[in-house]
Amino acid sequence: MSANPVSANPLSAGPIRIALAAAAMLSLGACAANGAPPATAAQPAPQSADEQGTADTIAVSVGPCFGFCPVYTVALSPAGTVTFTGERHTAELGEKTRQASPAEYRALATALAAYRPATGTTGETKCDQRISDQSHSRITWTAPDGTVTTLEHDKGCRSAENDRLNALLQDLPTRLGIEPWARQTTRPGVSRG
Repeated sequence: MSANPVSANPLSAGPIRIALAAAAMLSLGACAANGAPPATAAQPAPQSADEQGTADTIAVSVGPCFGFCPVYTVALSPAGTVTFTGERHTAELGEKTRQASPAEYRALATALAAYRPATGTTGETKCDQRISDQSHSRITWTAPDGTVTTLEHDKGCRSAENDRLNALLQDLPTRLGIEPWARQTTRPGVSRG
């Protein structure tokens, strides 16, 4: 992690500090549940059985932050099976499943396509700025033959592209119908992180 140089001009330090504080507050708000209903969007056409047999299973693992952010993994199969595993600070701990549709799978696959590294590789999002102590996410695309493609993403890794990815990941629990399971829950005696 590299430090940004501080300007010697005292007039420029104020706006920069205000902007950084605002960004930090916005990112901390990401740990809170979002009660807004999902946006209505056109649904992609359902996949045929042949397409489902060649499509990747998509999984998103959300790691800890410095606070009490939910830690969980959610996977979505081409057939629309959603598998949630709550690990820490989630309303539900352990594995739960629900059935979505192949169209919901296609919508997520399409939304994540711009961030997908080359098949069989591991990529990492690039930063313009970095905010520390944010959660990390790992997005994996697992092909039917077992080939795994991975994107490592630090939520504090800020850029216009990453802000769009952060918004997509923030909306994921609502989008996949797991919001009641993934909702941030603090339990007595459980430490942060």
